Amino acid sequence: MTPIAPLITRFMREHMPQQRGYSPHSCEAYAHSFRLLFAFAAGRLHTRPSLLQLEQIDAEMVLVFLHHIEHDRGNGAATRNLRLAAIKAFMRYVELRHPSALEQIAQINAIPGKRHDHKLIRHLTMDEVRAVLDAPDTTTRLGLRDRAMLHLCFAGGLRVSELVGLTLDNVTLQPSPSILVFGKGRRERSLPLWKETARDVRAWLAVRGKPPATELFVNAQGMAMTRAGFEYILEKHAKAAAARCPKLIGRSLSPHLLRHSCAVLMLQATRDIRKVALWLGHADIRTTEVYLRMDPSEKLEAVEAVLPPELRRGRFKAPDALIASLMADAHTVPT
Repeated sequence: MTPIAPLITRFMREHMPQQRGYSPHSCEAYAHSFRLLFAFAAGRLHTRPSLLQLEQIDAEMVLVFLHHIEHDRGNGAATRNLRLAAIKAFMRYVELRHPSALEQIAQINAIPGKRHDHKLIRHLTMDEVRAVLDAPDTTTRLGLRDRAMLHLCFAGGLRVSELVGLTLDNVTLQPSPSILVFGKGRRERSLPLWKETARDVRAWLAVRGKPPATELFVNAQGMAMTRAGFEYILEKHAKAAAARCPKLIGRSLSPHLLRHSCAVLMLQATRDIRKVALWLGHADIRTTEVYLRMDPSEKLEAVEAVLPPELRRGRFKAPDALIASLMADAHTVPT
């Protein structure tokens, strides 16, 4: 039996960040997948995660875990495929170090990804966004922080990891307000800020103080804001905004929904998918094309630009035999 703890430790601390050069955000995403897997396997085997053995994480265990991800946790097929991809990446690392587990690893690598429907991305209208941004109480310190966070997340189309990882050194308010964002794939991008967004950021900096954290946004204890913390703040203000905007009642708002809303509104304003891809930090413009499918105005322009075929029109004329038959049927109907 091979303890899995030393393997996962070297994989997360050495292989991913040092040998492969994965970003901290990618390492955290992988770590979350393994936390879920090891907690599930330990509960199923009635042991502790630190005592798990490599041989216990076989194809059957992985399949049961993926079923748990979808049916017990309520995640979609896309999330299920992400968890499977993390497991396969770890197994590729293990197969070079433990040849005795090659058959077990081959069975795991043979598990296919699950096909799923690609639904249209949901987004908020400008009125709905305005209701969410107006929800925080800007007469309080935390209200100023929440307004600045929500406004910056929407205006910059930021991922939640980009928002909470933004440092004071990456914010420039003079002479032209802008932020330097470290995005997915270690790509940097510089984004100018609207005057309204810069005003909210300045208001927060005026009351932020000097906590030990270097991040722009901090929690009530002065520590860096976390992903879960921002998600909680967004959910709280979304419920408050629903009182003023009935369209938000019953809707679940996520940080990525603000990013989608920024992309759609920018596409409608610029009519240029390349500018949207540049703003969002997409490496491949094909990723951005999903917003073309959800914007009905793009289809309307296509319909108006194409001339419909001119078809020959005529008027139906019933033959005499059909008229005689109908008349005969009318005389035989009892009155």
